[in-house]
Amino acid sequence: MGFHRTTKNYLGSIWKACCRSSSRSCVLANSAPASSRRWPYIAAAKNGSGPEDEKNPRPLDADDIALLKTYGLGPYSASIKKVEKEIKEMAKKINDLCGIKESDTGLAAPIQWDLVSDKQMMQEEQPLQVARCTKIINPNTEDAKYVINVKQIAKFVVGLGDKVSPTDIEEGMRVGEPLVDRNKYQIQIPLPPKIDPSVTMMTVEEKPDVTYNDVGGCKEQIEKMREVVELPMLHPEKFVKLGIDPPKGVLCYGPPGTGKTLLARAVANRTDACFIRVIGSELVQKYVGEGARMVRELFQMARSKKACIVFFDEVDAIGGARFDDGVGGDNEVQRTMLEIVNQLDGFDARGNIKVLMATNRPDTLDPALLRPGRLDRKVEFGLPDLEGRTQIFKIHTKTMNCERDIRFELLARLCPNSTGADIRSVCTEAGMFAIRARRKTVTEKDFLDAVNKVIKGYQKFSATPKYMVYN
Repeated sequence: MGFHRTTKNYLGSIWKACCRSSSRSCVLANSAPASSRRWPYIAAAKNGSGPEDEKNPRPLDADDIALLKTYGLGPYSASIKKVEKEIKEMAKKINDLCGIKESDTGLAAPIQWDLVSDKQMMQEEQPLQVARCTKIINPNTEDAKYVINVKQIAKFVVGLGDKVSPTDIEEGMRVGEPLVDRNKYQIQIPLPPKIDPSVTMMTVEEKPDVTYNDVGGCKEQIEKMREVVELPMLHPEKFVKLGIDPPKGVLCYGPPGTGKTLLARAVANRTDACFIRVIGSELVQKYVGEGARMVRELFQMARSKKACIVFFDEVDAIGGARFDDGVGGDNEVQRTMLEIVNQLDGFDARGNIKVLMATNRPDTLDPALLRPGRLDRKVEFGLPDLEGRTQIFKIHTKTMNCERDIRFELLARLCPNSTGADIRSVCTEAGMFAIRARRKTVTEKDFLDAVNKVIKGYQKFSATPKYMVYN
């Protein structure tokens, strides 16, 4: 009974607030649709006045506003607000204890500062200058000495500091030694190699989300790539037992859109090795010798890794055959190509570096780049067959909202001499047809219309016939 009485009083107070004057009814009538404008007459019947009172509206008082604010509040709203307030206070307390400020500058709270010890630490530290270790005298002994070359000053024979191990220093490494007192030169710290930032940015930090299951129509190519790249890295003991050197370079060639770059991304996902992606045009610089310098720093950075895969995409931009009538720009491209040839199989060992190259025009590459020892395997990416095209259709439609019982084999038969990129475009156009028809699923008719549009309509733009003529 108490609950019903409370509910009745609450509803009665809301009714009185809504019908107290014709002003509220006027406001509600103006804001409500035409079908619901009967509030003025209800208010008029309640207060004994007519519609003519709407000309002089009365504003809402404080009680009415407070009552309307309670509309929509649930039984747990107060508890939720209380918990949210406690969470904010707790987060603020944690930030104060950890020294985190709202500016996010990384500074601790002022009460935690120790300026005296910080000043003493800075005075104890010595400034260092960069030098290069050119030679190690009596290595692997207690009396080992190191010849360092300080740029624009001289060469010195020095020892090691207290915090440096002899195994940390190698010939040709950049080191740091004291700058203040030249009579106390010692190697204080080994430094990483100096690499151009543009070369460092070529490293792929995050693994691509492409796997071998996402590459359709390339079953034979995947097996060859795994033999060259994965097997030597995951099972090197097999090659040691046989006494052979594993292949270190692969050339992927074929028409555009057949999956060369896609397979390279899958290889990067499969292995834990450092993956460096280089586009051929990035190595073409306007200054003489810049392209060759970038190639040297690229392989220097690759040798510093435990295992590395270097992928040259569109290598025909820098690997073209040499001619006698070349102009200045062509000579610079040839210098870059010769530096790549030297790094692949030159005087210095390549190390655990696998090189992948992709091109659409293998006939234009220089023979010195293609010889065994530099690029041991040549993998051709041809046009997918019927089974491969069917698999590609299934790969691209597994994330689409399609009808059941779509005959993908029939669609594959309607796409002869098509690449994987063409089939992907067909799937995209089929989705566009469904969007135009305002449907949530893609039908088989949408795929048939997309085949007519992409395969037959865009046939004159295809680069596959031109590739077949050149190769």
